[in-house]
Amino acid sequence: MTTAKKTVHVREPLFHLAKRDNMPRHKALLIRLIAIAVGLLIICIFGYAIIQWTPLDILVTLKEGTFDTENRRWALMESTALLLLLSLAVTPAFRMRFWNIGAEGQTLISCLVTGACMLKFGDKVPNPVLILIALVSAVAVGALWALIPAIFKAFWNTNETLFTLMMNYIAAQITSYFVYIWSTPKGSGHVGVINQSTQAGWLTNLAGQDYLLTILIAVVMTFVSYIYLNYCKHGYEISVVGESEKTARYIGINVKTVILRTMIISGAICGLTGFLIVAGADHTFIKDSVGGLGFTAIMVSWLAKFNPIAMAFFSFLIAFLEKGAKEITTQTRLDASFGDIVVGLVIFCIIGCEFFINYSIRFRRKEKAKEAVANVTPSDRAETPESESDSEEDPENKPEAAEEEAES
Repeated sequence: MTTAKKTVHVREPLFHLAKRDNMPRHKALLIRLIAIAVGLLIICIFGYAIIQWTPLDILVTLKEGTFDTENRRWALMESTALLLLLSLAVTPAFRMRFWNIGAEGQTLISCLVTGACMLKFGDKVPNPVLILIALVSAVAVGALWALIPAIFKAFWNTNETLFTLMMNYIAAQITSYFVYIWSTPKGSGHVGVINQSTQAGWLTNLAGQDYLLTILIAVVMTFVSYIYLNYCKHGYEISVVGESEKTARYIGINVKTVILRTMIISGAICGLTGFLIVAGADHTFIKDSVGGLGFTAIMVSWLAKFNPIAMAFFSFLIAFLEKGAKEITTQTRLDASFGDIVVGLVIFCIIGCEFFINYSIRFRRKEKAKEAVANVTPSDRAETPESESDSEEDPENKPEAAEEEAES
């Protein structure tokens, strides 16, 4: 007596996602450029809906806010340099899978120390000595501020993300306290320009430009970081620890030493950036001296795939959008948050394009799969008992196997 076998039909999705192996660099670059263009288009549409400006008006104003005058061009390059330095600071830790969210606090505490040195030693030591004292103090304090969470991570495996984030708030409160103590006039909440008459502790101009030294330091640090991460033993150890701590220990790498050393380097670069903000640009310090650059740097580092050279481009792009959006808000008297929206829209498009770089959309051949299932006869199943037993155990494999048979 033969029993009729019930056919199970599985409805497959129209398409599925597949991980790409490796996309050529020129194609990935083209996708990212298209994403930037789409982001600018969305900004134009958004601007027309809010302020009734044409796309041409918006693009022209973005250009005017960044390249219209010489001062604006230098300010754009200075903002790019500072953002690039902080991106370089967080990159070694990120490559090690140590999520250092504390660049903001490490830089801010260095701004405080630099300002303190300028206030306390401005009239006591020669200017070159004062600059050297402020530089060494800022770098040392930045490294120490980053070393604290590194010690807890290396020896007690604490959560570095929460630890470094909380250190930001501690640095902000300490800075607020000393801003109040040293405010001029007393209780105003503003320190004011430090040593305005003597310019003690101010970095000297190069070729008559206030920001040229900061830009040159950022360029040098970019190439040094690239060489350090890609061609030095320490960079190799950072990559191995980031991939697997067990593998690193197996091949003889001291994981604790790598964690401590890498965070000291990250904090030191943040300290250097804080010194440049106070001694080279603002000549004062407040609670918002860093202005969120520490968090923006995290985004730049991720967008650049931890590549120091690519970080220069993304730092310039974000600085350009921020400066240009500020000009739009000035002319239209909009809230300053409009600039954040402009930057966020473009960054959202860039992050979204990474999906198409890493994954492809593949459509299934539904008709062929159905025909192949219908053409399978009992004699074919008898000839392949192993396949039949497998398909009985897992009915969902039938359409896929039939589809592969039909394609062959």
